[in-house]
Amino acid sequence: MAPTEHRQIGRRTVLRASLAGALIVPATAALQACGAAGTGGPPTSTGLIANRPRLTHGVASGDPRTDGALVWARSDSPARMTVETSATESFSNPVRVDGPRLTPASDGTGRIRVTGLEPGQTVHYRVTLEGEDGATSEPAVGVFKTVATQPRDVKFVWSGDVVGQGWGISRQGGMAIFGAMADRQPDFFVHSGDAIYADGPVPETQKQNDGGTYASVTAPAKDHVAQTLDDFRGNYAYNLTDEHYRRFNASVPQLIQWDDHEVLNNWFPGESLAGQNRKGYTTVDVNELAGYASQAWREWQPVEPSEAVDGRLHRKIAYGPLLDVFVLDMRSYKDPNPHAWGQSDDDGILGREQTRWLIDGLKNSKAVWKVVANDLPISIVVPDAASDPAGGPPSMEAVAQGENGRPLGREIAFSRILSETKEVRNIVYLTADVHYTAAISYHPEHAGFTDFTPFWEFVSGPLNAGAFPESPLDGTFGARYEFVHAPKEKNASPAEGYQHFGEVSIDSDSRALTVTLCDASGKSLYTKTLPAA
Repeated sequence: MAPTEHRQIGRRTVLRASLAGALIVPATAALQACGAAGTGGPPTSTGLIANRPRLTHGVASGDPRTDGALVWARSDSPARMTVETSATESFSNPVRVDGPRLTPASDGTGRIRVTGLEPGQTVHYRVTLEGEDGATSEPAVGVFKTVATQPRDVKFVWSGDVVGQGWGISRQGGMAIFGAMADRQPDFFVHSGDAIYADGPVPETQKQNDGGTYASVTAPAKDHVAQTLDDFRGNYAYNLTDEHYRRFNASVPQLIQWDDHEVLNNWFPGESLAGQNRKGYTTVDVNELAGYASQAWREWQPVEPSEAVDGRLHRKIAYGPLLDVFVLDMRSYKDPNPHAWGQSDDDGILGREQTRWLIDGLKNSKAVWKVVANDLPISIVVPDAASDPAGGPPSMEAVAQGENGRPLGREIAFSRILSETKEVRNIVYLTADVHYTAAISYHPEHAGFTDFTPFWEFVSGPLNAGAFPESPLDGTFGARYEFVHAPKEKNASPAEGYQHFGEVSIDSDSRALTVTLCDASGKSLYTKTLPAA
């Protein structure tokens, strides 16, 4: 691809991608792909049929590099995935890349890393399927930007939590927040986790706090909790029946994390549901559920686990000389929630190797800004009532536990991270999880633990889920709210005005980083500019 000037992605391209997605998801295919669960035997395909192949849920891209990105798609029948790239929207002189066969073994999903492209360019791509009898599908188009090697302005968005607390795709406008994010034309999106609520069925209607009624699109996969592989697959398929989500996927590359609701609320490895009041669950082994959930996550997201540090999730995305993004996995290595008050140095939320990787990565980074995508907040106190041990201190879901003195439990690993990187400048933490948006400053003058440099953590969400009042802060690291936008009552619906995403922009001339916290329409609620040290 010949070098061209860096330019914004035109809205016409985004709309083309949206229309392509809409045309290739007829109602019957959408319902098949998020239909009834399997019967407990070997996983069954969610709707694969043997005829002319059809792209069922649009296209998506992820983890961009200087020479390309991952491209994802799903077929409704066995087919070969092909990707063409071009510097122009008209696809003049396209370059073709043959991808994998999409089969029932992966629920018809597949991805290919497109390489060999020029850095810092807008890339138009289209995906086509070729069936076993030679018949081809209608194409679906998308667009992404390759990472620049020279300093250029960077803009990205982040948030989390989709279809939570029973609030499904609205029958009156869908999940329009994804359209608002797409309209801002970001370079990429950090999905901070809870991309599905596998433990959250969606009823047809639900009463709102303001007395109104919220009506959701429904599907068989969302009328019960997920316990089989097909159940988890169906949750992802359901979300992608939303036209705004498909348009967003086709126009914005994604850096995907996972959190608890991809499996089960507040889960941790090795947990048992025996004796817990978990409505609808017959499976008690959470590791079994997590295995199915992990496979569905790998299948339905534009990710390639083999590119992660450990073959699972945590990884660094180098986004040119101005930015490195460190994507954390705060779920796979998590210790039991009742251990949150421990005093041993056991790296209980990241694991010892990931903790070391993050410290070394931050210290060795040559980028101006280092953004840590931590799907669980550092100092917001998030109790876990589900695993509260009788007679003992309360269990905790996140890092903090509300004791404002020395680091305890999972705070011990973060105290080491903060201490060993205190000479590293320009570190910012981004999170979601708590279903409101906030700006939090950290300063040793206010802290129980003081061996660190002041920093900021920004919170955003939810994208389409219940919103909740602000939670208290733990003072161990001197956390203070500088801004909060949250409802007064619990579980405010997506229609009640408390859905959020955040935007980060880095100016290539001043090198300053600006964080803007936005509502679902894209309206700015709060802005903070941090000069580069």
